[in-house]
Amino acid sequence: MEESYYFFTDGSIARKDNTLRFISEDGNKRDLPIENINDIYVMSEMSFNVSLLNMFAGNGIAIHFFNYYQFYIGSFYPREQHLAGKLLTQQVEHYINYDERMNIAKAFIKAASFNIYRNLRYYNGRGKNLKEYMRDIEKYRMLIDNTSTIQELMGIEGNIRKIYYKAWNIIIDREINFDKRVMHPPDNMINSIISFVNSLIYTKVLTEIYKTQVNPTISYLHEPGTRRFSLALDLAEIFKPLIGDRLIFSLLNRNQITERSFVEGLNGLQLTKKASQTIVEELDSRLQTTIKHKELGKYVSYQYLMRLEVFKLIKHLIGEKRYEGFEIWW
Repeated sequence: MEESYYFFTDGSIARKDNTLRFISEDGNKRDLPIENINDIYVMSEMSFNVSLLNMFAGNGIAIHFFNYYQFYIGSFYPREQHLAGKLLTQQVEHYINYDERMNIAKAFIKAASFNIYRNLRYYNGRGKNLKEYMRDIEKYRMLIDNTSTIQELMGIEGNIRKIYYKAWNIIIDREINFDKRVMHPPDNMINSIISFVNSLIYTKVLTEIYKTQVNPTISYLHEPGTRRFSLALDLAEIFKPLIGDRLIFSLLNRNQITERSFVEGLNGLQLTKKASQTIVEELDSRLQTTIKHKELGKYVSYQYLMRLEVFKLIKHLIGEKRYEGFEIWW
């Protein structure tokens, strides 16, 4: 089974026959079989060489880089192995045709907002009084079909998230005084942890996109940009509530992450190395959680749900089946 590997210790990675060898600064060595690697996360100072990058490219392994402060800075995305010219033209056609683009974008927001609603319903059923927030979000969800521009749609999504984030003060069992989302830089511990977890979800989706035939730079909700894989941003919106937000609630309510997990820095409030390690360990555990898929009739992991979402989008693009975003059904 392929795994994600995370490096928090400074050192170097080099090719050793058909394996990778990590050597830490203090001389400790660790060999990793190439066939076991799904993707790699570098969260430290690391040395590479061209031979190693060629090996990553040949084996379709993406590398995601975070700086010292756990801010995502970019990915090594190997040359696409599965791209198909016909599908690429269909992707572009669905972007150029504004009605088609809106249909896909609406599906993303419908699914993302539904999953947000289900999170609130989950905690409301466990003694948290969230009915007012649920009602307000439902009012905005009813407006999605009536939007005619991406800007309107993003405005509704923004309003839903404002309501949702206010509910976090009730969901999380401590005084957090969380009023709004601040990213550059994060100004409190909630914004800091959201930024880190959302970056992880984005990179996980990007890795799954790489396993398929779609081009990650052509998106429908977020405007395609020159420096980002914007389709991963689109699809990540769907999985943030299920995987990212529920992870954050659990970490905070179980006191795995506390005020001591952060330090003041030049770039706002930052997670400590130990806290970052805790988060990625818990995230990986959740990604391996399996559920019985109601259509496939078999158990699949949360990680594989992301790839299935890309396959669903492909079916829409080729005219096989209309795309509907993943919605939590349990």
